Amino acid sequence: MNKLYPDAAAALDGLLRNDMLVASGGFGLCGIPERLLDAIRDSGVTGLTFASNNAGIDNEGIGKLLRTKQVAKMIASYVGENKEFERQFLAGEMEVEFCPQGTLAERMRAGGAGIPGFYTKTGVGTQVAEGKEVKNFGGEDYLLEEGIFADLAIVKAWKADETGNVVFRKTARNFNQPAATCGKVCVVEVEEIVPAGSLDPDCIHLPGVFVQRMIVGAPYDKKIEFRTVREKEAA
Repeated sequence: MNKLYPDAAAALDGLLRNDMLVASGGFGLCGIPERLLDAIRDSGVTGLTFASNNAGIDNEGIGKLLRTKQVAKMIASYVGENKEFERQFLAGEMEVEFCPQGTLAERMRAGGAGIPGFYTKTGVGTQVAEGKEVKNFGGEDYLLEEGIFADLAIVKAWKADETGNVVFRKTARNFNQPAATCGKVCVVEVEEIVPAGSLDPDCIHLPGVFVQRMIVGAPYDKKIEFRTVREKEAA
């Protein structure tokens, strides 16, 4: 089975529809599936729900789809530096389900493992607990959180072999790995495709069984959210 497609639009062909739930990897601008996000924007689909740590920054990552009003809901842990995300949320133009970062990662992982729900202490006694079942174990209260089962998962990786075995690079693994497993279909963009059998099996982070489609997105302009440099001291 050939999993490699010529570009992002081709890889997403037949997968996109209005009002779908998309799990997207990335953290800020690190490891975001930017080619696939651009293709989703260009497709014109609307009413999307995104499960992602955040929405990138203004005009980058999911932020591009916020500008075009294609996102109806975000399941995220951080508004951060995205002013349009903040504006739409405060104006009531977009629904936001805030989810603690570790809980969000576990909700994706649970969905990928076929687990419909789990209990956690995170968020007990806060707004996070509103509307959720609370159960007592050993004298301590825990919240019931639901696993995320996405219609589509889009992720960014460093390299993959021809069968879809994937390697992420350092911190760019972030939410990409759990996001990839919780989608009915997973599309991965990578910097490089290598021959099958050339990757060390112990170094594979995402087995090819989770990957249905791939593209090569390179070359990438690796952006930095905030470049901070030390003031040069006087001689």
